[in-house]
Amino acid sequence: MNTKNFKSIKVALVLLAILSGSLANAQTVTLTLKDALNYAIQNNATVRKAKLDIENGRHRVAEIRAEALPQISGTGNLTYNPVIGQLVVGDQVFQMGREWNSSAGVQLNQQVFNQQVFTGLKAAKASEDYYNLSANLSEEQIIEQVSAAYYQVLVNRRQLAVIETNIKNAQRTESIIASKYKNGLAKKIDLDRVKVNISNLSIEREKLSTAITEQENTLKFNIGMPVENTIIIPEIELSTISTVAQLQDSINLSNRIEYKLIRTQENLLDLQKKAYKAEYYPSLALTGNFTSTGQSDAFDLYRSGGSAIWYDASSIGLTLRIPIFNGNATRSRVRQAEVEIQKNKEDIRNTAQTLNLEYENAKLKIRNSLNTINSQNENVKLAQEIYNSTQNNYNNGLATLTDLLNSEDALTSAQSNYSQALLNYKVAEIQLIKSNGNIKSLLN
Repeated sequence: MNTKNFKSIKVALVLLAILSGSLANAQTVTLTLKDALNYAIQNNATVRKAKLDIENGRHRVAEIRAEALPQISGTGNLTYNPVIGQLVVGDQVFQMGREWNSSAGVQLNQQVFNQQVFTGLKAAKASEDYYNLSANLSEEQIIEQVSAAYYQVLVNRRQLAVIETNIKNAQRTESIIASKYKNGLAKKIDLDRVKVNISNLSIEREKLSTAITEQENTLKFNIGMPVENTIIIPEIELSTISTVAQLQDSINLSNRIEYKLIRTQENLLDLQKKAYKAEYYPSLALTGNFTSTGQSDAFDLYRSGGSAIWYDASSIGLTLRIPIFNGNATRSRVRQAEVEIQKNKEDIRNTAQTLNLEYENAKLKIRNSLNTINSQNENVKLAQEIYNSTQNNYNNGLATLTDLLNSEDALTSAQSNYSQALLNYKVAEIQLIKSNGNIKSLLN
């Protein structure tokens, strides 16, 4: 065996081992819509990051709260003075210190009154609420996205089944024409036209089958499931109508996370303005310290019985800081905060209008989808009757092959339109539930 062949076999074995490992880790999972949504809430990357933001918000609250707690620090130093300074008083000269000096101390600082710190605590708590709402919004968005993708897979599977049935019908027609052609009762062109029709349907089947696989992979990715897993989606009755009673004249904006979120931003901006204004306030802090200092002519500061002399000192006091003038920087920051508050008011107004628009559009789509479903359902029934009748007439020589193929195309088109109408209805249903602020009910 030459080296080149050996390397090829080695590479093949490595690839086989990797493939075997992947297959070993792959699982088959049955997914109802509820299962898919709950799996997404636990495993989707966006949702998990939003939950980490909540945790980070708690840490920020703790960080700001720490500013209102006692601040204690310790200090220590060791100094060697090769040349000791001297103090001259009249005719006398005094040595200032000794060669070795050491000190250790503890300092305390406790805020007694600081409006900026107190306002910061309120802002930190509001920020925590903001992160909670953001996480809830991420969950709602994922629920909407996954639900739509789930129904898309179901509808396309339904459409695939329709194409499979049409292929079987066309193959039966092909068999009949082939028999007639063999007996000289049909033309070769008729047989060829049916074969072309079957070929076109087969191509459509392959395209749709590939699209379904891609949609399933996208669904797995959206819910945070390994793409190599196999999912089984149970068949459900897509034409179930359950939202007619949920149509209301208007929505309660307080149920919408988007509205709560923008309102929380309003509170945060107001607190930011108060924090800037707090710069005008004086602050008062309690301070205290204790220091022990030692001096010696030899390095025996820490030795028991040495020549070092140690002495203590301590103090307790209040530090008052009164802002007087900072070039109107505080005033500028307050005015900037006021502008942001005005912009937020516009966002609140726009958000309210957007949410009401979404609800009205969702109601309109529901009504239109219901009408379309009913119409397309009747079309499918009618197209099926026409196809059956035309096929029977063709078998009895009372209809042409063109009539049969046209009726078959009409049936396929009607079935496809009905499936699309069902998908449009399900998507509209999800949007309506979201507009009502109840999209998390799909988790139960």
